[in-house]
Formats: sequence, C-alpha cells, structure tokens
Amino acid sequence: MTPVTTEKPKSVSLIGVPTDVGAGTLGARMGPDALRVAGIAKAIARLGLDVRDCGNLAGPSNPWQDAVNGFRNLSEVVQWNQLLHDATYVELQQGRLPIMLGGDHSLAIGSISAVARHCRDVGKKLRVLWFDAHADFNTATLTPSGNIHGMPVACLLGIGPPQLIEIGGQVPALRPKEIRLIGIRSVDAGEKRLVHDIGIEVFDMRYVDEMGMRSAMELALALVDANTHLHVSMDVDFLDPDIAPGVGTTVRGGPTYREAQLCMEMIADTGHLASLDVVELNPAFDVRNRTAELAVDLIESLFGKSTLMRHAGG
Repeated sequence: MTPVTTEKPKSVSLIGVPTDVGAGTLGARMGPDALRVAGIAKAIARLGLDVRDCGNLAGPSNPWQDAVNGFRNLSEVVQWNQLLHDATYVELQQGRLPIMLGGDHSLAIGSISAVARHCRDVGKKLRVLWFDAHADFNTATLTPSGNIHGMPVACLLGIGPPQLIEIGGQVPALRPKEIRLIGIRSVDAGEKRLVHDIGIEVFDMRYVDEMGMRSAMELALALVDANTHLHVSMDVDFLDPDIAPGVGTTVRGGPTYREAQLCMEMIADTGHLASLDVVELNPAFDVRNRTAELAVDLIESLFGKSTLMRHAGG
C-alpha cells in the first residue's frame, strides 16, 4: 500500500452548476443549493481549508425537448459545459481545488476537460475516479433516451458530438488508462461492448462483492504519486438508494455507508485529491435533505476528516 502523506490542498473553490439539462428527470438543478443548505462550505472550512464559494453559474434554461439525432438539448448542454470548463480552468490556474456542485453528470465533460487541459499545462499525470451506478458510455446510436448525462465518459474519450468532445482543446480529453469506473451496476447492452473494446478499467459491484472495496480502491489508486492530479467525479447514485434516495436514477445494490466512506478515506490517504465533481443530487426525491447531508459527510472524509495518522500499510 502507498505510504500515507499529510499533504493537503489549502484553497477550495465551490462552483455551483444548477442545471438538469442533460438528465431525463427534472430536479438536479436544485443540487448545488441543497449541498449549501447541508453545510458544505463550513464542513470543509472546519478542516483548515480556505473555502471560496463562487456562486452559481448562469446558463440556459432546460427546454425539455425530445432528442434530435440521438441527443436531447445538445446546444444547452454544450453551453453549460463550456461555462463550467472556463470557470474550472480559472480556479485551477490560481492553484485552487475546484469542487463542481451539480447538476447532472453531463457537466463532467466541462469540468474534466478543464482538468485535463490544466494537467497538460503543468505536466502532471491525470487519474479520474468515476463513482457511479452507470457506465455513462452511451452514444447517439446506442442511447435509449438521448439523455447526455448517460454519455460523458464516451465524450471525454472522444466519442460524441464535436461541440462536446472539443471542449478543452484536445480530442480526446482523456485516455482510457486515465479513468477508473467504480460501483457500476447498470450498463446498457451496447455500452458493455464499447467499454470492453476501449479497455476501461471497471470495478463493478460484482467485483466489490467478490474482492471487497479495499481491493478495488487499491487497484484504482495504483501508481498515483506526487506527480498525479487526482480527480473524483462522484455521482450520488453510486450509493445504495437505501442511504441516498435523493437521485433521479436509483439502482439497488450500491455501496454501503462504510464502503463509501472507505473509498473517500483511501483517497484522502494519498494526499493527491486535486478536483472534485458532486453530481445528480436531486432534492425532489430526497427525504429531509439526508442525501445532501450524506454527500457532505463523504466530502469531509475526502479531505481527511475520518483519517488518522497512519503508517504505510494501514
């Protein structure tokens, strides 16, 4: 196991992106403010970090249109992602750790494109940990819905409309070896073949059941070092709906509270977390904001709340 470091980023920027334009269910646009109500800024500040809330980006409304050529609301999704790319890149240039408060998961195209651009600028390796119940690897020809929040991984790997895959200035923004999918348990038939053919490393829930979350995370974090920019993209539907009902696309059989905490704690142990997405929180389906509060709890652990000083090997 990699030796634990005490290195922490000192400055964090919250970027709210209040849109569900890429989703098939309304409500994720309220996610940023639900996370604020749950106390995300104060929770992070208590850990000794400087927190700047950049407020919410302002973009187009959700036209709620049918899919055209396999994509719903493509123009609006592009606009939101370009806005987010630009805002994220500015914070990274200033040496701050951006936290994107979504919003639906299509927004990761913008945030991760900015992170990849920054890594090219500074000569760092990139590792993306994608926590999700779904593979998010649909395309216009494979998608059953046209919802672009089911396509961001494909877009980041260069499979998608030019307006999206070119955000950030390089196609593809990511290479397959730079991303790990964790917690997957709902994959469309066409996605299975594409994910297999392109060679993405996947730790689905069967792997977690058979080998344990610790094994999955050790492999997902393998070779992360001081020259690695570690980005976490956390779809709240990664969690089991029994503990996180506030999402629009629940899938039974997700990680337990302790399994999710272990993921966050092991990431914190590396000391290399450098950017974060929190997406698909939908207060319309939540119970007294409990899912937002759980998300804040996990984010605290990402920044070291639950981690003791440990020697290499735990």
